[in-house]
Amino acid sequence: MTRPAVIIAGGGTGGHVFPGLAVAEALQAMADADIVFCGTARGLEARVIPERGFRLEVLDVLPMKGGGVAKAMRGSAVALRATAQALGTVRRVAPRAVLSTGGCAAGPITLAAAILGVPVAVLEPNSFVGLANRVLGRVARRAYLAWDGAESAFAPRIRRRYGVPLRAGFSPQPYSASENGAPRVLVMGGSQGARPINERMPGAIAKLAVRYPSLDVMHQAGRGNEGAVATAYAKEGVARVTVTPFIEDAIAAITEADVVVARAGAVTIAEVCAIGRAAILIPLPHAADDHQTKNAESLAKDGAAVWLSQAAADEEALASRLDRLLADAGARVAMARAAASRGRPNAAHDVAADFLGLAGIPPRLKANAAERKAAV
Repeated sequence: MTRPAVIIAGGGTGGHVFPGLAVAEALQAMADADIVFCGTARGLEARVIPERGFRLEVLDVLPMKGGGVAKAMRGSAVALRATAQALGTVRRVAPRAVLSTGGCAAGPITLAAAILGVPVAVLEPNSFVGLANRVLGRVARRAYLAWDGAESAFAPRIRRRYGVPLRAGFSPQPYSASENGAPRVLVMGGSQGARPINERMPGAIAKLAVRYPSLDVMHQAGRGNEGAVATAYAKEGVARVTVTPFIEDAIAAITEADVVVARAGAVTIAEVCAIGRAAILIPLPHAADDHQTKNAESLAKDGAAVWLSQAAADEEALASRLDRLLADAGARVAMARAAASRGRPNAAHDVAADFLGLAGIPPRLKANAAERKAAV
């Protein structure tokens, strides 16, 4: 008997790829279904999706924003061709439903599904809704949201505010600030690193080393950047630092941190909030529609983080903000608790469960019963 299929469409960056993967893994655990991803050959999905054992259908599509009128026109022409290709993909896969995670690859497949009468859902992890999801929201039957600011883009009847889907293991970890233990700073510039953060953090940490001689630093520099960042720390005389291209165990790294310095992408801040840690956020200024700044502002207004613009986040400012938090255990605890109050560790399960209902795919009832019994 052929298993029912669903499509998860989108990609480009980790903010589009990893929430989709989290939903896919939750779907695998909950139901017997074939899960097919659709993306591009250039985005992060081209490497990550096959590594996780999922099938990836590739479309030829270009971004339509960020390059002026000429790029937008070229992208529009490619999108029309990609939509024609997508119609063939949807007919061949025959999904029960399609989930858009945003990005330029999401539009053609999701529009093709809507044309063919396949139920469509959109996943918007940011506080500001991107172009693809704003358009697709008009044909969507569900909109899975994480922030207040995104709600106005979708009809009330289709909105479900579940949070940003994260893989299993991201859950609240109570924070107790120790006055005697070595303080630990975690630096994350995203899966590909962030050049301004990579360049400025070694000097900022060096300024703190005299006051905090036992300070430990874990720095995710991005693939290909780790050598230069490690050299920069060495030149500043900072010895207690681990520089890595990518942190495989982000759960442990965030849990062990006293302060996290990071970009303000939806996945990063969802991970920090799911665990509950103090954070200094430096939004990417060129993110689409400046959505990272809006993410950072949303957390800061609730005391769940502090943020600096990239222009303002020089070595002096970074050292000053870190010093304030490292010197004030009470402030770190309060910020960690505020962050945890914004966390949604069950988002992937909640999205997957609702999406299965939209697709008309029954969950594994016997398996679910066994899991509940084992948990008692």
